[in-house]
Amino acid sequence: MRAVRVHEHGGLEVLKIEEIPTPEPGPGEVRVRVAWSALNHLDTWVRRGVEGHKFPLPITPGCDFSGVVDALGAGVSGIEAGQRVAVAPGFGCGSCRRCASGEHNLCARYGIYGETTDGGNAEFAVVRAENLLPVPDGFPLDLAAAFPLTFLTAWHMVVTRCGVQPGDRVLVHAAGSGVSVAATQIARLHGARVFVTAGSDEKVARGIENGAEAGCNYREEDWSKAVKAWAGRDGLDIIVDHVGKDTLPKGIWLLARGGRVVTCGVTSGAQMELHFAPLFFKTLAILGSTMGGLGELKRIADLVFSGVLQPIVDSRFAL
Repeated sequence: MRAVRVHEHGGLEVLKIEEIPTPEPGPGEVRVRVAWSALNHLDTWVRRGVEGHKFPLPITPGCDFSGVVDALGAGVSGIEAGQRVAVAPGFGCGSCRRCASGEHNLCARYGIYGETTDGGNAEFAVVRAENLLPVPDGFPLDLAAAFPLTFLTAWHMVVTRCGVQPGDRVLVHAAGSGVSVAATQIARLHGARVFVTAGSDEKVARGIENGAEAGCNYREEDWSKAVKAWAGRDGLDIIVDHVGKDTLPKGIWLLARGGRVVTCGVTSGAQMELHFAPLFFKTLAILGSTMGGLGELKRIADLVFSGVLQPIVDSRFAL
């Protein structure tokens, strides 16, 4: 089969389309004929490399993908060849107390397809049977590949970690990113009000189309002042942050009493100066978040397949 392979970290030139053996599913696994594979920020980190983190090279990237079940491994039941599926990108060991509780993302051996083992940038991919999300007939497979990682990440941040409530004032940074698109929709679904930031007027406008009440272009105005004017003197209840150094230190000062900032990444830098006085004076919380559990993703899938949540695809390309 053809597959995209990364043998060493670097620029786009390290992505190689190669012929490799078609994988065979083992016990409890299935082989999926891939129809679509989404591009996430995680895929770019796998290609570029992350200081202090070792990836199992060579690797086939692609953490989000959809397709049709092609072959079943021993012991797999309740699934048929030809079934249309999307793939839950994360998996645990399956036997620890975290996995038993549905908190696969907290398993000490948690992995992600395309990061810790081969993913979906190939004609075929082998995955665990429990990671399949059946896709209803008529639902586009490209959209089915576009939501699992980003919507799961955002759901765990906004709902599970922050406990969003109706009327909450929520700031979502980087409105054009996959996680932020999902976070905006999820916050609105729960009755919250949302303000977005982005690096262009076009992205701000698209963020508002996506459900935000208001937004600002941080390249043209002071986003912290714009947010303060929007939220009022009480401040923000929740900040969804995956930018880091450029946003988190200012954001702390914008939170209301009992406010929460949740972060799943630090694209602008991880090392920063943070003023801790507001944390205890206003009983604030800084929450880390990575991915989420399979139970959460199945709930999200129901909402996506019923049209309540809507993944957005910017561009489509052939392999």
